[in-house]
Amino acid sequence: MHLRAGMPAFPGDPEFRSVPHRSLDRGDPYNLSALAFGSHAGTHLDPPRHFFADGLPIDRLDLEDFNGPCEVVSVNPARNEVGAEDVARVPPSTRRVLFRTANSDRWRVSGAFFPDYAALTPAAAEALVARQVRLVGIDSLSVELDPTGRFPVHHLLLGNGVLILEGLELADAPPGAYELVCLPLRLQNGDGGPARAVLLAR
Repeated sequence: MHLRAGMPAFPGDPEFRSVPHRSLDRGDPYNLSALAFGSHAGTHLDPPRHFFADGLPIDRLDLEDFNGPCEVVSVNPARNEVGAEDVARVPPSTRRVLFRTANSDRWRVSGAFFPDYAALTPAAAEALVARQVRLVGIDSLSVELDPTGRFPVHHLLLGNGVLILEGLELADAPPGAYELVCLPLRLQNGDGGPARAVLLAR
């Protein structure tokens, strides 16, 4: 996702701001902006520290867990959830999987957050843990849609060492095998890491 003023943000999260600090238009010798945004802005990686006080922070994660071969799996756009049946379609031995849902096409026409986004069910999270997946990604700002505020999907995944990549834009990524390159900001003791995530054809 582009980091930009007015970009979608999860409800309650800080909004992105960019303020000119030095400007050629004002006669300064160069352009420089002051940025302010949350640690889970746009495309970002959730480390265990996001939900567990003693969990690993973003700067202590193993880069191999979120860089390497991955599989993009398309979910029926008529459904607003990723279920265990979708996990069953992930090729065996896959360690990194990204779910492309109706969210990706909606981002193209919506510049604002939409609360009825497609997300993982707890059953899907349990299936991913059983498959020993190391990273799951999705094209929504949260991997789960949980009105209770208990966040069972986050707890299931992060509590079992499955990293979460949220805020992806996958409209131009057909299902199949790719190489994932993902480098979150190296925030010391960070509870999240805004990232540039790129899929390379294999």
